[in-house]
Amino acid sequence: MRILIVDDNPTLCDLLLRSLAAPGDAVSIAMSVHEADQRISAEAPFDVVVLDLALPDGWGADWCRRQRARGMQSMVLTLTANSDLDRRLDAFDAGVDDFLAKPFAVAELRARVRALGRRRVETARRTLGGGSVVVDFGARVASRDARRVTLTAREWSVLDRLAAGDGRVVSREQMLTDVWGTPSDANRASLDVIVGRIRKKLGAGLIRTVRGDGYVLEG
Repeated sequence: MRILIVDDNPTLCDLLLRSLAAPGDAVSIAMSVHEADQRISAEAPFDVVVLDLALPDGWGADWCRRQRARGMQSMVLTLTANSDLDRRLDAFDAGVDDFLAKPFAVAELRARVRALGRRRVETARRTLGGGSVVVDFGARVASRDARRVTLTAREWSVLDRLAAGDGRVVSREQMLTDVWGTPSDANRASLDVIVGRIRKKLGAGLIRTVRGDGYVLEG
C-alpha cells in the first residue's frame, strides 16, 4: 500500500511514519499543501492520504476538493484537533472518506488506514455497466450513451456507498451516517436531491428505491 502523510508537525509525522509503515508499504510525507501537490504529481498514485486540515499554506479540505476535481482516487483520512460538526461536514463534502479527531489512538488510526486501503483496492476493481450506462469507480469516470457525465464529489460518495453494499439495500439512515456524518432533516433532504440528480444524469434505473428501507445500486 502507498500512503501519503500530509501534516506540518514533524513529531507527528515521525509517529505516523513509524506506525503506518508495514513491510512492503511505501510512506511519503508532505508538510504543506505545496509539498502535497508535488507528491501527488511526481509519485505513483497513493492508496491512502492521511491529511491534516490545518496546514501552513492552506486548508486540507480545500486541497482535497481540488485534487478530487483533478481526478485523485486515493482514499483520504483527515486528522484534526478541530472536531466541530461543520468542519467534519465540509471535509466530507470535499471528498474526504474518513475522519479522526486528535488526540487519537495509534491502533485505531492504523486500523482505519488499513480499512481504507482495502476499500481502495475493492473500489479500483469495481466497474458497473447497465446498457448505455457505465460507471468506473476506480477511474472516477461515468458515461451514458457513450458520453461523459460529470458527477460531484457528494454524488460519487453516494454511489460509492451504494456500491459497497454489493447488491444489498443500504438504509437511508446508514447512508446519512456514512456520507453526511449524521442523520438530520436537512441531510435527508440533501440525500433526496443527490439521488434525484444521479438518476437524472445516469438514468432512473441505476438506483432502486426500497420503500421504507433505502436504496440499491443496480447493475
